[in-house]
Amino acid sequence: MLTLPNLLTLSRILAVPILVFLLWKPAPYDYLITFVLYCIVGITDYFDGYLARAQGLTSRLGQFLDPIADKIMVAAVLVMLMASREADGDPPVIQDWSVIPAIVILLREIIVSGLREFLAPLNVSVPVTALAKWKTTLQLVALGALILSGGFPHETWMHMVGIASLWAAAALTLVTGYDYLRIGLRHMD
Repeated sequence: MLTLPNLLTLSRILAVPILVFLLWKPAPYDYLITFVLYCIVGITDYFDGYLARAQGLTSRLGQFLDPIADKIMVAAVLVMLMASREADGDPPVIQDWSVIPAIVILLREIIVSGLREFLAPLNVSVPVTALAKWKTTLQLVALGALILSGGFPHETWMHMVGIASLWAAAALTLVTGYDYLRIGLRHMD
């Protein structure tokens, strides 16, 4: 069912290749364009859920696509920020020890997705907790700050905010991932 909330969710998925392209070999202005697009995509994440609930348009398709859209976007941006070198050869935005929280976030997303897939046939739902929503918010802030810091490489405070938020998001990722895993382990032989 292609309702407005579902179309907003699909637009987030369709925006990912554009984000990846812009972060491939970015010049400073590419980071700024990426940041604007990233903010628009983040706003649609809020509005698709809000509109679906407010207008009574929640659907199975939306419940399926929404977390996938979030995971695809976060994973793609993390990978690009770890791998891409700027046009002038500067190092990636996420490097050295800062790769650790990025990997933690990626691994948790894969594990929780697999866990949800395992539990679905057992009719066990794994609801999103308030702490998991804070984790997502911190991830989005971290990635936004890191994208923006690429456009202003001499403003180190932006990069520091992004890295600090990334570490905080990784800490919440471990906590929420453990909570979900604990629920899942109760249903395994």
